[in-house]
Amino acid sequence: MPKNVLVIDDEPNMRHIVTVVLEKAGYTVTGAEDGAQAIPIIETNHFDLILCDLRMPRMDGLAFLKHAAERGVDAAIIMMSAYGTIDTAVEAMKLGAADYISKPFKPDEILLKVGQVEERTRLREENIRLRNAVQETFSFQNIVAKSKPMRRIFETIRKVADYKTTVLITGESGTGKELIASAIHYNGPRKHKPMVAVNCGGLPENLLESELFGHVKGAFTDAAQDKKGLFQEADGGTLFLDEIAELPLSLQVKLLRVLQDEMVRPVGSTQSHKVDVRIIAATAVNLAGAVKHGTFRDDLFYRINVLLIEVPALRDRKEDILLLINHFIERFNRRLKKQIKGIRPEALQALMTYAWPGNVRELENVIERTMVLTERSEIHADELPEEIRAPAAAHTHPPPKSISLKANTMALEEALIRRALRETGNNRTRAAKLLGISHPTLLSKMKTCGIS
Repeated sequence: MPKNVLVIDDEPNMRHIVTVVLEKAGYTVTGAEDGAQAIPIIETNHFDLILCDLRMPRMDGLAFLKHAAERGVDAAIIMMSAYGTIDTAVEAMKLGAADYISKPFKPDEILLKVGQVEERTRLREENIRLRNAVQETFSFQNIVAKSKPMRRIFETIRKVADYKTTVLITGESGTGKELIASAIHYNGPRKHKPMVAVNCGGLPENLLESELFGHVKGAFTDAAQDKKGLFQEADGGTLFLDEIAELPLSLQVKLLRVLQDEMVRPVGSTQSHKVDVRIIAATAVNLAGAVKHGTFRDDLFYRINVLLIEVPALRDRKEDILLLINHFIERFNRRLKKQIKGIRPEALQALMTYAWPGNVRELENVIERTMVLTERSEIHADELPEEIRAPAAAHTHPPPKSISLKANTMALEEALIRRALRETGNNRTRAAKLLGISHPTLLSKMKTCGIS
């Protein structure tokens, strides 16, 4: 398709010369004798390129540039002037001109300038297209993925973000359930209100009730003053209930009542408060199974399981692994002030074949640990943890000396706990998440296993 060009110049001979040169080169050219005449033309026609003189009666080139910017004209504009100075050129470029050419010029000069501007425009549009493609891949806050299962989740997020519908996110520990909850919140109308997160297994029952619903002064021994609960803190926004399967049965009843009535009664109070909160819950546990075993209320399960998002394990979306590796390398290069350029093929192969029981969180920890220790410009296979370099050896256990189920279960628990602590740098909260258990449960098991 021939490109449309508008030539604005008060000198008829100059308009004619430029028009002839451009039409011979295959362009479709329209002329205007000044900025004032050009305004209605650009408002009713599309142009790929505009050549505009600086000195003209009624409306000069700079005034036309300002008007074009205000109207959102996307055509590249080249300024022309026989009176050109560096200062005028700089001012024109600041106002949005794509380039500048001084009169008089030869036909080849104008064609060269037009070609250069077209190439820059093409590159800019290509960059925008690529950036949009990247945005389509990295669709939401810190969620890096291109696999079909994750793209389906992105589409679900787009559909549900605008509604108050309760969402239940399930998936193994480390798959990024909280990131998905954040994406739902920050892509919806509640994004300017708080998103408050609470780990339902991270606090004792009595403290968790106070955290969720608040308390009044004197409600219990340490209640020295009134305190708002997380429901009230999240009013107008979103409350993210992580590890909801860990919620004690007594609190499940109270949570159900709040979800049904949208009223919160602080501990020790006789008055209830209206709250407007969107609930997003997450769990690594099979809640339907928990209902069958009586550890989770069926009425609460049906209340929160309005819209289910199942996050796949990393081993089920291996096409995302390289994307994630590059994402983490870029992030840790900034944080650690390093210049790691990438990863060697044999190291990538080891990471691709590993089962990733800790999912994305484990991959992130491995990349960070390796980048801290390496002195090379790329990640090499011999720098990866032993269980990743030799997965078969790492998962092959000698036959147990005893057939005691209890003894072997404890030995396996101890090995997994030690591994989780090692991979998280002895961060017990993160280790508990990696293991898919609550923090108090981890502390109890560590004491039983004699792990300090």
